[in-house]
Amino acid sequence: MQLTIQTFSLSHLPKKFNTFLYSDPRHFQILFQLLFLIYGISILDWDKDVLKFSAIFLSCISLQWLFTFADQTSTQSIKSALISALSLCLMLRTNTVNTAIIACFLSIGSKYIFRINGKHIFNPTNFGIITTILLTGDAWITPGQWGSSALLLFFIGALGFSVLLTVKRLDIALTFLLTFCGLNYIRQVLYLGWQSDFFLHTFSSGTLLLFTFFMITDPVSTPSSKVARILWACLVGILAYWLQTKIFLTGAPVWALFFLSPLTPLLDRIFKGERFQWIKIN
Repeated sequence: MQLTIQTFSLSHLPKKFNTFLYSDPRHFQILFQLLFLIYGISILDWDKDVLKFSAIFLSCISLQWLFTFADQTSTQSIKSALISALSLCLMLRTNTVNTAIIACFLSIGSKYIFRINGKHIFNPTNFGIITTILLTGDAWITPGQWGSSALLLFFIGALGFSVLLTVKRLDIALTFLLTFCGLNYIRQVLYLGWQSDFFLHTFSSGTLLLFTFFMITDPVSTPSSKVARILWACLVGILAYWLQTKIFLTGAPVWALFFLSPLTPLLDRIFKGERFQWIKIN
């Protein structure tokens, strides 16, 4: 039985809007991330920096439009720029608007600068976040900003799961979570003897689930073959575990993805698979 996002019934919506929503999984991702951002600002009392958020959206969309115009490619890519803008708003923290704009330029620009056979190597937002942290010293990741609300985590997980069923990248999410959380469970509970409640609290993070469902699973920048994706996700999980427990890096999975993204072109050469395209979703 083939699973698609249509498993989640939205029959109460107007027919034209329903058709539009199902026509491209990016529509769901944009909607979901927008809901997360609204939740963070209104319920979790995030910094209501309208100028910074506006600059991020304007910069991402404008730069994407310029590259689209120069390459004479489809304007459908503007949707991906909107996803990048929302991801930056959700995961990156900066002191100044200028730093946020730098992150936007690095995110969108990476898709056109770092490419092999027409496929970009890095997840745009991941590249933008890490390189901005490294270059400016004025940016950081704050996993604790989401708190540990069980309802919120269930909401993020369910919505992210629905997107993955459509773009067929559930294998990456499950492999990464099993590897990363499994290694930490062995260390914390079985080896160090900590309580299971502490382990669950440590990994009940909205940032971790957003990373798992919306960043590492980006279908355009991940390996094309299922075997390669599983191997790659396992490596990301192992490196994230090492960076968290040995280097004590905040947001270790985000760093691990950045370091291992260049493996994707090599894995695509070794393991053959059909390249993903947003328009050709069944």
